[in-house]
Amino acid sequence: MSDTVQNPANDQGNPPALPLSVNLQYTKDLSFEVPAGAAIFATLRSAPQISVNIDVQANRLEEAQPVFEVALAIRAEATESPETEGGAAGRTVFIAELTYAAIVTLTDAPAELIEPILLVEVPRLIFPYVRSIISDVTRDGGFPPIVLQPIDFVALWQAKRAQQFPETAGNA
Repeated sequence: MSDTVQNPANDQGNPPALPLSVNLQYTKDLSFEVPAGAAIFATLRSAPQISVNIDVQANRLEEAQPVFEVALAIRAEATESPETEGGAAGRTVFIAELTYAAIVTLTDAPAELIEPILLVEVPRLIFPYVRSIISDVTRDGGFPPIVLQPIDFVALWQAKRAQQFPETAGNA
């Protein structure tokens, strides 16, 4: 009897490895503002309303190389709750903006997978770091931390594609 160990990666039932290498990650831009200054702490009566905007961009760094920068941009803005139901929002409490990027290399990726890897998979991989930074910066700014909920990057990518390539109305 021989003592051989089967490598599960060689089994035909396993999917192939993702043709992606994350070379490095970094904070490209970070900003936290409290426009009203210390006055907001004295006058804030209730939890602010928070809106979050998200964008993903991918750019090839060198034309002849499969090396890309993928940037996940988050803008969280908190405003005072309206005085009355349906009323106008009050002053801006704070604005947190973060652009977090990764430099990645795609090795022999099929052309149809490049866009989903760059705009779905890479943001999914770096999102936990973005979530932590936004939480820390809002807490360190004197407010309860913003804990970003998981993001469906597939739906975000599909919505972005629909904006770039709107379907034409009409009958075929």
